[in-house]
Amino acid sequence: MVKIKRSQAPDKLEEVESALSRTERYIEDNQKLLTIIILGLVVVVIAFMGYKRFIAIPAEKEAQSQMFMAERYFEQDSFNLALYGDGNNLGMLDIIDDYGITKSAELAHYYAGISFLHLGEFEQAIEQLEKFSSDDKMIKLIATGAIGDAYLELDEPSKAITYYEKAATTEDNVFVNPIYLMKAGQVYESQEKFQKALETYRKIKDNYPESQEAQEIEKYIAKAKLMIN
Repeated sequence: MVKIKRSQAPDKLEEVESALSRTERYIEDNQKLLTIIILGLVVVVIAFMGYKRFIAIPAEKEAQSQMFMAERYFEQDSFNLALYGDGNNLGMLDIIDDYGITKSAELAHYYAGISFLHLGEFEQAIEQLEKFSSDDKMIKLIATGAIGDAYLELDEPSKAITYYEKAATTEDNVFVNPIYLMKAGQVYESQEKFQKALETYRKIKDNYPESQEAQEIEKYIAKAKLMIN
């Protein structure tokens, strides 16, 4: 005779009822604490929304307005005015100091770094560019490469190569990558690391054959081979 398996449904129902009872008791015993937590979360959300609406957004708009002339000076290669302002309009360093919470201040680090680079103040250029961060990949790559330029001017070729290679490999960009690969290759040559130079030039030839740098890359490859031999 086949035995009929006893249903376990009543047992499971009792377990569910027991769990619900424990939850109810926990809520009753900790009602004050739970209320405080919920109120705390509500206050945080309201504070964040208020900060964004009444502080962050107005500050961003004001920073963009104040930064307009500094950007114009930068575009005109008037780097001192771009950095320090003209007495009536703020410079990039003022934007950083006065509007540090804004995206405009973040971008001002880039402008300031490039300006210092053009003015030959390479340590300040590195300091500003290392503080710069952006979702714009192209600008970020240029900033990274500019740090390499600054280190090269400070006669620190190894650090320059590090940043050139970082700029050339972080993102696959057909315009920027071969520029910094070429710079890295030439620094390797100056250090008489001709095998590394050869490897770098071959990356330009193989990976970016349509680039401007690739048009004359064969002569650099030939020179590196000659020096190796």
